[in-house]
Amino acid sequence: MESQSTPSANVLWPRCVSAGVADPELEARLDELLLGMTLEQKVGQMIQAEIAFVTPADVRRHHLGAVLNGGGSFPGGDKHASVADWLALADGFYDASMDDGAGRAPIPIIWGTDAVHGHNNTFGATIFPHNIGLGATGNPALIRDIAAATAREVAATGIDWAFAPTLAVVRDDRWGRTYEGFSEDPEIVRAYAGPMVEGLQGVSGTREFLAAGKVIATAKHFIGDGGAEQGRDQGDNTASEEELLRIHGQGYVTALAAGAQTVMAAFNSWHGHKVHGHRYLLTGVLKEQMGFDGIVVTDWNGFGQIAGSSNTSAGHAINAGVDMLMAPEDWRELLANTIAQVRGGEISTQRIDDAARRILRVKLRAGLFEKGRPSERRWAGATAELGSPEHRALARRAVRESLVLLKNDNGILPLKPDLNVLVAGDGADDIGKQCGGWTLSWQGTGNDNSDFPGATSIFQGIRIAVAEAGGRAELSSDGSFVDRPDVAIVVFGENPYAEGQGDRDTLSYSGEAPADLELLRRLKTAGIPVVAVLLTGRPLWVNPELNACDAFVVAWLPGSEGDGVADMLFGTVEGQVVHDFAGRLSFSWPVDALQTSVNRHDADYAPLFPYGYGLRCADEVVLERLSERDSAADIIRKRRTEMRVFDGRARHPFELCIGDHIEAMTPVTGVTTTSRGGAISVATIDKDVQGAAIRVRWTDAGQGRIYFRVSEPCYLEQLAGEEPCLIMAIRVEELPDSPVTFRLARASGTASHDITSLLRELPQGSW
Repeated sequence: MESQSTPSANVLWPRCVSAGVADPELEARLDELLLGMTLEQKVGQMIQAEIAFVTPADVRRHHLGAVLNGGGSFPGGDKHASVADWLALADGFYDASMDDGAGRAPIPIIWGTDAVHGHNNTFGATIFPHNIGLGATGNPALIRDIAAATAREVAATGIDWAFAPTLAVVRDDRWGRTYEGFSEDPEIVRAYAGPMVEGLQGVSGTREFLAAGKVIATAKHFIGDGGAEQGRDQGDNTASEEELLRIHGQGYVTALAAGAQTVMAAFNSWHGHKVHGHRYLLTGVLKEQMGFDGIVVTDWNGFGQIAGSSNTSAGHAINAGVDMLMAPEDWRELLANTIAQVRGGEISTQRIDDAARRILRVKLRAGLFEKGRPSERRWAGATAELGSPEHRALARRAVRESLVLLKNDNGILPLKPDLNVLVAGDGADDIGKQCGGWTLSWQGTGNDNSDFPGATSIFQGIRIAVAEAGGRAELSSDGSFVDRPDVAIVVFGENPYAEGQGDRDTLSYSGEAPADLELLRRLKTAGIPVVAVLLTGRPLWVNPELNACDAFVVAWLPGSEGDGVADMLFGTVEGQVVHDFAGRLSFSWPVDALQTSVNRHDADYAPLFPYGYGLRCADEVVLERLSERDSAADIIRKRRTEMRVFDGRARHPFELCIGDHIEAMTPVTGVTTTSRGGAISVATIDKDVQGAAIRVRWTDAGQGRIYFRVSEPCYLEQLAGEEPCLIMAIRVEELPDSPVTFRLARASGTASHDITSLLRELPQGSW
């Protein structure tokens, strides 16, 4: 079984080994450990299962080396799980790993989590701005502090490993993961990667390295994920090897030099070959040339996308250089198949030994053999660390430094806080929207303000700032008012999304959300000064919105501390500017809705706002009226002849829910969701790409239903062609033994149809 290998085009990748992690005594201990391990134990160490699909008993029986909690997965499936709940589950997995029942040397398990902007899967945690906002701060020291705070919050829950930082250099802003990147340019990514790793792990070669309150870092996704053609998630990067190093590799140079202990392989391809199966990149470049001696871990079932592989067969990826397989649900079959492939000679024992050695090396460096049970470690159970005042103050500061001022006609900002302020827009009092994706759930959906104890919405921050000065702030999402305001602040922007579900066809904002532009224009026409605050995970074409306001602030996805936005809008104390805008664009801004790839140093570089742009309040810059011709209008108009209800996630305005006789409506979020009465459960599964489908299981606990609902009117007139239809892809895994009904409901009535016979006639096991 051969994996893809490409000869180097005379590109020399730098050696980036951190001198602070070498330890001959540790290597001798590794020799001893490996001698006492069976093939089953070594392969077991290579498996990372998801907590919704694995138990401590499974860990004990199969010698599993790692677990993870994916976005929206919690102990007991409880989004509001406490620190004690997290620790109890961590103890359960740890205890099982230290007692395999065979009397062999115990090997502690390692637990990883997507702590990508704080400990974002955990109720009550501090949510920092997403990376796109941090890129605008230009402050590596701040990045180190944020990483250190995140590490302490992760350690408080007993988890060892953070899947961060993301080091993607984003070249096309249509990509749904744009906000996970610090910049379009390797300059900032290179400057941030080392400090981020040091904040999470500690400085290599010092006593703080992977000590109490520190967690293992992950440099991801190796390599080229931000450069896929047309900004398609998991697409193909056709950059030359020189460009791969010069543009996409610079963050790894400083991350590995800082001692990053794990590297996550990228979903994308390089010149048509999946990176998960690319031996030249994973082994030839990363391990041999760059000298990386830690763990190469796959992304979620990423090995299954390689030609000739599947979610239960990963020989190509292992031979290419992958050490640990993130196999959320199908890990049992994968484990058995991998053992069989070794015994059949498809995977060499030397490759298995190398993978196991790397995994054990990182576990030894992290002190997992000596630290004991997760609940007994220093910082464990430190509930006060989660969302602590210190961490929230740091996040609030990060918000202040990240905001970028694009327009400030007539010096309207900073506002006087003693005014009558109207706060409008659907983002003004929505903490989930201001946090974005990767927040409690994978897509960041299904949350409301009660899910963020201790956090502050942007409106709440404004209300406090205004009230303290004797002013008044009124919240009106639609912009209606009784008493004429002195100024209107309109907070609007993208709804939460993550990964490929956030991919776009164009960068037109008003084409997708015309109501926000109408709101701005209505207030402006009324003669009210308007301050626009944009929540976004990427640069967008917002020329009409820029024309319809007096000041325009890009707030990115600021996280849980909305008061940081208020600090900048009302930046004065007794007439003196205390907080002034310091954020500078780390992404160039498009002049056109189809200018989706506009990057500094491009030969035809011509943005609306260039890389590094950002006003201060005193800057006397008047923005001339911009063209409002939407070059994407035809694309958007054509797409409006169809409506996507579900595409990896429920699409706005739809929400996916389940219900039964106990509770009619349970929103579906995260990896698994079960109805209150237990009649129905759903889980995200892969279809072509990660998490693109939903598996539905009914039990004998009564009638259950899965449905899409809208919380606002949904007009379908534009879809009423000659033969309107609803199209879905279905795979029947078990034939129904009870009636299954399809129903369409609206205010004026309901229509239903029994589809039991149809489902029974479909072939099982195929889409």
